Amino acid sequence: MPTLKFAVKAHSENPTKTVVEARNFKIIVDEPNNLGGTDSGPTPVEFLLAALAGCLNVVGHVVAKEMKFELKGMELEIEGNLDPAKFMGKSNKERAGYKELRVSINPDVDVDVDQETLDKWLAAVEARCPVSDNLGNITPVKISLK
Repeated sequence: MPTLKFAVKAHSENPTKTVVEARNFKIIVDEPNNLGGTDSGPTPVEFLLAALAGCLNVVGHVVAKEMKFELKGMELEIEGNLDPAKFMGKSNKERAGYKELRVSINPDVDVDVDQETLDKWLAAVEARCPVSDNLGNITPVKISLK
């Protein structure tokens, strides 16, 4: 298959608020009031968790269809901890990002779908989710001035 290109454009509306355009959608990224923002939208690190949830949902349904069982829906809980010291310029001891991400998936399936099938399903979802792959592996990020 040929590779697909995805792109967004963004502009800074104020020091904490960013307006991102993805296709015909506008996404507001902001910080909460207690971090100096206007609380107009989720933070960048919350959007990262949301992207992972969305990707796991899509891949989960694709894989279930391929495995020939009905996935009626999924509940996902995703959390992670990060130390803001590096981001705030106070320390270089810790990395700036999440130390780890913890994902809990509760698939809504018929009772006849056994645990072995669900384990195979989960392994395939983990292996095939592009966002999870980007988070779990080194992806070169090249930032330049225009």
